[in-house]
Amino acid sequence: MIKVLGILWNSFKMALQELKVNKLRTFLSLFGITIGIFCIIGVLATIDSLKSKIKNDLSSLGSNTIYVDKWSYGGEGGGGSDFPWWKYMKRPNMKIQEMEFIQKKSELTANAAFFISRTENFNYEENILKGVSVYGVTPDFNKIQSFNIAYGRYFSETDFNRGVPFGVIGYRVAQELYGKPETAIGKTISYGGRRLLVIGVVEKQGSSMIGGFSYDVACMVPYQYFASIFNPDNSNPYIMVQAKPGVPSKALQDELNGVMRQLRKLSPTQEDNFTCNDVAQFKDQIEKVFGSINQGGWAIAGLSLIVGAFGVANIMFVTVRERTSQIGLKKAIGAKSSTILYEFLLESAFLCIIGGLVGLFLVWMLTLALSAVLPFPIIIAPSIIFLALSLCIVLGVISGIIPASIAAKMNPVEAIRTK
Repeated sequence: MIKVLGILWNSFKMALQELKVNKLRTFLSLFGITIGIFCIIGVLATIDSLKSKIKNDLSSLGSNTIYVDKWSYGGEGGGGSDFPWWKYMKRPNMKIQEMEFIQKKSELTANAAFFISRTENFNYEENILKGVSVYGVTPDFNKIQSFNIAYGRYFSETDFNRGVPFGVIGYRVAQELYGKPETAIGKTISYGGRRLLVIGVVEKQGSSMIGGFSYDVACMVPYQYFASIFNPDNSNPYIMVQAKPGVPSKALQDELNGVMRQLRKLSPTQEDNFTCNDVAQFKDQIEKVFGSINQGGWAIAGLSLIVGAFGVANIMFVTVRERTSQIGLKKAIGAKSSTILYEFLLESAFLCIIGGLVGLFLVWMLTLALSAVLPFPIIIAPSIIFLALSLCIVLGVISGIIPASIAAKMNPVEAIRTK
């Protein structure tokens, strides 16, 4: 054990000495390793953080949830120049009675909610906030959606049944109109000549990257109240249906297709005039996109790492030549060939690790800069750091194997005579 530690310490000192004596040569040779690690870790950290953010945004849409809508969120209806707008525009809007029918007929449904929305300008005294999304919701909405109440309370069953003019507002709405979100409870909001009593404030959510629910700049109201003021058909209505625990979303989607066709009395030859959109499909699409981006990042980083590996190999060849007499002297006083081999391999690995640590430091600086401007924080996971160091060690061993083998096989007498 002591011998192994001695070899490690010796190799580490030699690597530092190489840096100290030949600063420019070593820097230029390690630059490829630094850039390679910077590229791959920067890409992996950014992609992982972005993926985590989008997955969290998707989870806010509801886990194992189907959105029954006149519009299709993917495939043919997913947009593009060939998107048949006329086909979807002619479809009938979702009705609250259809949600109630689903609740009665569907055996795989745990929760179902009807949702409508529109945009209004809110004001309190002299404070005005434009572009607030007003959500008309039914009782199961908060069971499907992922949000917490920071202050006050959510709607009670009585609030829903009576259709009272109560509002649960977003964190930014409360902040902009009342200064401190906690002071919003019990106060009123005015919009379009009407008033709402604030009973709750949603915990701060942050911006969404998938265009989902933006609770920070929103106000939830009971559906009955919303429908008494605005026309639901003009308010983007759709039905959210969550499966029971253990039920796959695909099974629920198939059942809902049958329930809706029965409800709308469609014959076997008639085309669906609705779409049961599965949120899970977005997760699959995201995995494919990020997989492609990761491959691109590895390709770019791979080229830099190969260049860096040649640079380190060059350093080790020069180092072996410069220390030939020292190698001969070590062998003459009893050093084994394996010891010489390990010393040079470890020195090569340490050089790569130093280059990798510089790359990691640059990535850390980049994460600070990007986190300040992006709507999500960039985090370097421990697994990514472990991957970076492992790559450095492997590259170091590969780069140093030939020079180290040459050093280990030297004849001590000839090596000592070398000047």
